[in-house]
Amino acid sequence: MRRSTQKFFSAATLIAGFLLALANCAAADSGSNPAIAGYAPVSVEMQAVKVSPHVYFVQGKAGAATDNKGFISNAGFVVTSKGVVVFDALGTPSLAVELYKKIREVTSQPVKIVVMSHYHADHVYGLQVFKDMGAEIYAPAGAIDYLSSATSDNLLAQRRKDLKPWIDARTHLVPADHYLKDDTEFSLGDMTFKLSLLGSAHSEGDMAMLVEPDQVLFTGDIIFEGRIPFIGESNTRNWLLQLEKLKSAKVSALIPGHGPMARNPNKLIASTHRYLSYLREQMGQAVKNWIGFDQAYDQVDWSEFEFQPAFMEANRRNAYNVYLAMEKESFD
Repeated sequence: MRRSTQKFFSAATLIAGFLLALANCAAADSGSNPAIAGYAPVSVEMQAVKVSPHVYFVQGKAGAATDNKGFISNAGFVVTSKGVVVFDALGTPSLAVELYKKIREVTSQPVKIVVMSHYHADHVYGLQVFKDMGAEIYAPAGAIDYLSSATSDNLLAQRRKDLKPWIDARTHLVPADHYLKDDTEFSLGDMTFKLSLLGSAHSEGDMAMLVEPDQVLFTGDIIFEGRIPFIGESNTRNWLLQLEKLKSAKVSALIPGHGPMARNPNKLIASTHRYLSYLREQMGQAVKNWIGFDQAYDQVDWSEFEFQPAFMEANRRNAYNVYLAMEKESFD
């Protein structure tokens, strides 16, 4: 009787251990990690698209900043033999958790590095999730200007209202570990990453990343596809210059900050280039002829762009900011 009891407990122990192992596997598969605990769940359609043997990206939907629960921008990740490099961190910590789960569906390698194309709200608020995992953060030096500005504080306060509960009192801006002032190259495992500083173009500082040997280029918000770009106080003159340089890039795929990837970079570059060129042409002509902004805006034919997502939310403000910039340029 005692032997039977011992056998019973031995079998029960084995079964319990087996069930625990299964539970641990399931947790790992679902992306379980203390760094992602406590964030409000977010239900969005997020798919990790395989671009090349090592590169994946997720595509946000076109729209204004608070559409689709904040998932309007792209992010990507590169799987190496020594860990994962993430490009951009999405617009809420909850979205970053979903991105981490997508990474876990592909690999068990840890996230080692996050490269930020720039510090804008729809790309940066998820950064704290990866920082809590111990990832190193690379950003263009211009991000310091954003972090020290009143704009960053005011926008975070507004997003806590507009994107609650996914952005809340726990959400904060995370500084980078490395602020880059020059083009930089680093390697991880069997992959090489070339970071190109684009200067003040779309933001206070913009940066692109080329992944070798896959020859995949991440551009951040230098390129918008499928929606009206957000200009803010951008340097559209330099922005156009950087787009011209990208036309000569020899890549297998280009992944913009917004919209679908492209195997033909020039085709993807064209839409953003056309919009910026048109704004500068129209607003520059108005400044040259001493026409006030309201009159100038009403006289412009916007039909080429007015049916694109975010036109109503962004276009007039974009035009005004370009008008002011063209005024300033006229005195340079």
